[in-house]
Formats: sequence, C-alpha cells, structure tokens
Amino acid sequence: MNEISYLTEEGLNKLKKELEKMVLEERPLITQQIADARDKGDLSENAEYDAAKEAQGLLEMRISKLQETLRNARLIDKSQISTDSIKILNIVKLKNLTQNLEMEWTIVSESEANVAERKISINTPIAQALLGKKVGDVVEVTVPNGKVRYEVLSIAI
Repeated sequence: MNEISYLTEEGLNKLKKELEKMVLEERPLITQQIADARDKGDLSENAEYDAAKEAQGLLEMRISKLQETLRNARLIDKSQISTDSIKILNIVKLKNLTQNLEMEWTIVSESEANVAERKISINTPIAQALLGKKVGDVVEVTVPNGKVRYEVLSIAI
C-alpha cells in the first residue's frame, strides 16, 4: 500500500496526538476491560470479554493504519506553494456556474478534510478536477446530483 500522505504541520501534529491518545489512553483501558471480563469466569459465554476483544482488534487496526499514514507522511512547506495553478493547500475561490454561487475551499489531504472548515480532500471529484487549473478556467465535475460547472476565480495560499 504505502500511499504517501501530504500533510500540513497542523495536520501532522493532529494525527500524532490522535495516535498518542489511542496508545496511551485507549489501549490500556481496553486491556483493563479484557482483564476485568476474564476475571468473571467462563470466557466461552462471556459477552463482555468478546466485546472487549473486538474493541481491542478495531483499536489495533486503527493504530496500525495511523502509524502507516504517519510513516508515509510528507510535510508540505507552504512557502513552496505557488498560486499559478491549483495544487494541494491552495485556497480556491470558485463560482458554481450551474447555481451562480461563489464558494471558497482549501484543498487538503484526506486526513485533514473538514467540510465545516471549508477544507476538501484532494481525493474528492471536485479537487481532482481542479488540480492544475488556472484562474479563469472552467471545469465540469460529475457529482452525485449530476454535472456542475465551476469557474476558477482566484487561487491563494
């Protein structure tokens, strides 16, 4: 797999804190729950034990995935990003020509995407269609509701 994730310093720190919480807080808690359930006797009919073991498996899977993401992370230096064409970390002002609405999005990595903060993943159809475009370009994007046309109004950092 080894997929490279491009992250901002903020995004990298957020993932590190999330991993730290899982390893230092959640893992010991689940280990204790397993021990408590084991102390209750017969494991073959112990729903608490089964649930704790399942939770442990899910947590370990999340920890492993997060560790892999961090191992393959590349820090993006904002000072090296230009505004000549759309790339990751650009703030893009668009005009939805279909609905005549203006909007602004920052294109970020999958792990940093947050619609409430107006950050969209580089893997979304809209971001994919915008990559490499310049101010004035018109892009047609297929979304679940059909096709939408956007005009690039500005590109910033």
